[in-house]
Amino acid sequence: MSMDYSEEPTHSALLQVQGNHPFNAEAPVASLVEFNLTPEDLVYCRNLGPVREFDEETYSIVIKGGVNQELQYTIPELKASFENVQVVAALQCAGNRRNEMGAIKPVSGVGWDSGVIANCKWGGVRVCDVLTHAGVQPGNSHVCFASYATLCQDDEYYGSSITLERAMEFSSDALLAFEMNDEPLTAEHGGPLRLVVPGYLGARWVKWLDTIVISPSESPNFYQQRDYKILPPTVTSKDQAKPLWPKYPCMTSLPLNSIIGSTMFTSPTSLYIKGYAVPSPNANVAGVEVTTDGGKTWHDACITYQEGKWSWTLWEAELEGVAESGIVHCRARDAMGAVQPREGIWNLRGVAFNAWGTRSW
Repeated sequence: MSMDYSEEPTHSALLQVQGNHPFNAEAPVASLVEFNLTPEDLVYCRNLGPVREFDEETYSIVIKGGVNQELQYTIPELKASFENVQVVAALQCAGNRRNEMGAIKPVSGVGWDSGVIANCKWGGVRVCDVLTHAGVQPGNSHVCFASYATLCQDDEYYGSSITLERAMEFSSDALLAFEMNDEPLTAEHGGPLRLVVPGYLGARWVKWLDTIVISPSESPNFYQQRDYKILPPTVTSKDQAKPLWPKYPCMTSLPLNSIIGSTMFTSPTSLYIKGYAVPSPNANVAGVEVTTDGGKTWHDACITYQEGKWSWTLWEAELEGVAESGIVHCRARDAMGAVQPREGIWNLRGVAFNAWGTRSW
């Protein structure tokens, strides 16, 4: 399949490029942790094909499948037909920190550091409102989201799905989003319309969304059925993985995690540390601790930002009496008492790595 990258929009010069065709890039994590809401120029780009720009006035989405009435809306029609709402939520790639897992043993996928995350204010209309208006017929349990608007690497379109229960749950805050940080959503980040599923990995947040199908089964798309799954550590090759993809569930949420974004001496023996943490599927981040002796002694960090149940958590700590050089680790704790593990579990796709955050100074 031939892909034309000649008409891509200009990409942010602040990102660290991990691949050009398709364009994949992340922000320096030291820059990320300086902002509660991630500025657009620091929002990572994860693509599986060319980035295309579309006219918001004429771009449309269709809702079909197991519904009482098939619907089609342009973006202006969506805005006029349903309540416009906002939610702050962290968007995170499943492969965040993949390079750390790859240092244990080679993995398959784009080589990401820890900047494949963005905490933004998303504006749009609720998925549940649109589906309620369409009228969901009995016997359906999944909502399939697709983009036929641009080409992708492993299938004829990009598709994903979530359960109908999740989509219809008012408190899940799933959106058809056309704004990011109070500005129109740009093509670089899935505009003019993308799915936002707070609490779920970025692979479910379909960009350039143009089709919704109510279905009794999951999306048949490659990225739902044969990717973004955690296979056992014993699976070490793509050939071994082929017969196993159907036997393992698709990923939804990512695990409790924290990383260190920056360290800085504030005096010859005082070290100032900043980082971020993200919640588990079960509870929000309740605290972060840091250690400079491999976990023998832990020090509480101060949480400086957290906005609702879907945002990331920013934190900072200042340690006294440190040496000229060393290694600092961090770990997060959630409101149910779960603690980020010391080691992550290796898997072929290099996803969901959540070992203690680490940084040398």
